[in-house]
Amino acid sequence: MSIPQSGGGPIESMDQLAEYLESGCKPKPEWRIGTEHEKFGYCKDTRKPLPYAGERSVQTMLEGLRDTFNWAPVHEDGNIIGLEKDGANVSLEPGGQLELSGAPLESIHETCDEANTHLREVQEVADRIGVGFIGLGAAPEWSHEQMDMMPKGRYRLMTDYMGRVGTHGTQMMYRTCTVQVNLDFASEADMVKKMRVALALQPVATALFANSPFFDGKPNGHKSWRSRIWRDLDADRTGTLPFFFEDGMGFQRYVDYALDVPMYFVYRDGKYLDALGQSFRDFLKGELPALPGETPTMSDWADHLTTCFPEARIKKYMEMRGADGGPWRRICALPAFWVGLMYDSAALDAAWDICKGWSLETREEMRIAASVDGLQAQVGGIKMLDLAAQVLELSNAGLAARARAGAGGLVPDETHFLNALQESVETGQAPADELLEKYHGEWGGDLSRIYDAYKY
Repeated sequence: MSIPQSGGGPIESMDQLAEYLESGCKPKPEWRIGTEHEKFGYCKDTRKPLPYAGERSVQTMLEGLRDTFNWAPVHEDGNIIGLEKDGANVSLEPGGQLELSGAPLESIHETCDEANTHLREVQEVADRIGVGFIGLGAAPEWSHEQMDMMPKGRYRLMTDYMGRVGTHGTQMMYRTCTVQVNLDFASEADMVKKMRVALALQPVATALFANSPFFDGKPNGHKSWRSRIWRDLDADRTGTLPFFFEDGMGFQRYVDYALDVPMYFVYRDGKYLDALGQSFRDFLKGELPALPGETPTMSDWADHLTTCFPEARIKKYMEMRGADGGPWRRICALPAFWVGLMYDSAALDAAWDICKGWSLETREEMRIAASVDGLQAQVGGIKMLDLAAQVLELSNAGLAARARAGAGGLVPDETHFLNALQESVETGQAPADELLEKYHGEWGGDLSRIYDAYKY
């Protein structure tokens, strides 16, 4: 989850809220790729999740990365809660999931180099202290009670609030992992078109990357339990944003939506102040109960935007949020999938042609079906496997057209990063299908075998 934003002056006009989003517009040569991926850490001998503090802990991991690889520490209330270096940061999800938020990079080749370096660094520190890391969409066995809350004020507030507004909020916070990519847009119209495609086709990513068929130590009946969790978490701030498909969509319409999302907090002097359920509109009028008489800054607005959790969202860039965390190859495949669709105009136009006629009901049904059945999902006359093959072909063409070479020019483009997804389309199996096959077959129902088999 996001770190506190900074650098914003006072909000003196409502126009500044939309202008903040619009300031993210960039010409195509300046478009970049920012990849985020989360993973679960565990003690190798007990297979229990890492606590925050102790000999084998999240704290020890962060300190080891700091001392061994020259990351700069980030602290809150005297606790190390993250790291920064070269435009990237390592941060903590509420249950101790370790996240790399990558630097804005020009190609998937660079993204994969960044992921390789990070995982190699993590493994070196982890091996020293008897810790392992695994990429899954949901913790397969651990209960909420086994997960240590990380010492971040934002998470204390969110944990309390989640129990009031939905049935799965704390499961999302403590027991799920994702991989996502942050992408740029050229203009308001470009943002709208990309977001419409992103929201409509997010179920395809959910199906291709489905990797959470276990929960509480047994199969849960879904290929992506992580996606299921997001459907009953907090209706005010999640979902597929139907208004994006209406006439007149633009930055101001997203501002109107975000202003109606209840607040979590205000960040002041290194502390998170409780503003749970309060209104940013009231804040703009100086009537926020948490800070009576005070009006917000642009940093407060930037912070508030990080508390909106739809399937795809915008800040000064757009975020694709529909995929489960997974193995190394899929860390690189997720940004490749979306870059191929979004950064080539022909691929984007063709992707919109596929989904522009879908109704709201179709889009919602596809979201549900993707979480339950993955690539085997069917909605009306749409077969997810056929749709995934069609969309993947467009992404491949978009990457080929980009022609971003790697390996010193020896690799002509980025298309090979889609190989893991192509295998899924050819076999009809996402990672969840493979996991279930092993669980019911060679593992004989022994879920503990997942850690050695799928650790990084």
